Amino acid sequence: MSMASRTNSGTPASNDRLWDSVVGNDLSFRLARANALSLAGVHAALAEYDLRVRSYSVLAIAAEGSRPSQRELSEFLRLDPSQIVALVDDLESRGLVRREPDPQDRRANVLVATDGGRELFRAARAASRRAEQEFLAPLGALGAPLDAALRMLAGAPDAD
Repeated sequence: MSMASRTNSGTPASNDRLWDSVVGNDLSFRLARANALSLAGVHAALAEYDLRVRSYSVLAIAAEGSRPSQRELSEFLRLDPSQIVALVDDLESRGLVRREPDPQDRRANVLVATDGGRELFRAARAASRRAEQEFLAPLGALGAPLDAALRMLAGAPDAD
């Protein structure tokens, strides 16, 4: 039985016949379904840290020290600016990030992780990676080429 005909728990799916439908053969649907299954696993792993993928993504970028503006986060994460404001407000209220004036543009702020934010990020990163590895395990050696293909489709710059 193929991976497509199993639920995320590994048991045969009750809707196998739908995989032969127009939707089941649509690349966008398959990408969206794989994303939904991946997100479910990562959300479960991040729940212990009171994070979801979006808040984790904002925290992770801030914890790396890249000092992004909220506009950069909005464009990179493909989220509406109001969603970024809500995510940053939540993380800031928890003492995980802070806004600082951008030395390059005094009208803008950049996001910086606090010590507590960096500590939480490290723990959450480990949990996220475990969930990702579990999700990709059935692919074996196909995981690396899939990662490369997804980076290309997402518009990531070439890794040199």
